Amino acid sequence: MHTLFVTGMTCGGCTKAVTKAIQLQDANATVQVDLATQKVEIESRLDREDLITIVTNAGFPVLAK
Repeated sequence: MHTLFVTGMTCGGCTKAVTKAIQLQDANATVQVDLATQKVEIESRLDREDLITIVTNAGFPVLAK
């Protein structure tokens, strides 16, 4: 399980965009987004650095934590 803190997510559309970007690279990934805390929990075969790159390329900065 990977936990990322992602800024700029404000709505369901943002949730879908982040989820879709990750699942395009790992169709079996599960993604849970909490807009209030801006926390994204990801169960995926991809490593943390790949996930950060994917989310950033989708237009959502990831906070270093």
